[in-house]
Amino acid sequence: MSDTIRIAIVVNPDLSLGFLANTVGAIAIGLGARMPPLAGTRLGDRQGRTIDISANRPVPILQADTDTLRSLTLKAIPHGPDLAVVAFPAFARSLHAFPDYEQAFPERDLSTETIDGLGLAGPEKLVKSLTGFLKLLR
Repeated sequence: MSDTIRIAIVVNPDLSLGFLANTVGAIAIGLGARMPPLAGTRLGDRQGRTIDISANRPVPILQADTDTLRSLTLKAIPHGPDLAVVAFPAFARSLHAFPDYEQAFPERDLSTETIDGLGLAGPEKLVKSLTGFLKLLR
């Protein structure tokens, strides 16, 4: 993976703190699964204790309202295999088992869904062009 890979996670700032944390965590796992070189390295301290690294580049958490999140999701999807697109649709919260989500997803239309969060990882220029106008979550 090139150093020009950029990551951005975008969430709805109106989510409760617990939902916000859950959304970011779920998206981060999805990005890591889609692009394992974003982490996957182990580091050891001088005593020989090793840990798995969290990420090998910055992970900005940005904010956007629901309309912007939906629009951004639909804009990102067509960029194909170079761009990892991990969306967290709000309906997923009501499903507590992945097989239920997997079954429900094909019946949904992302252009009408509320998207609570979105993770992107891919070429720096592309990710910046999609997210450069967004503010950091504070």
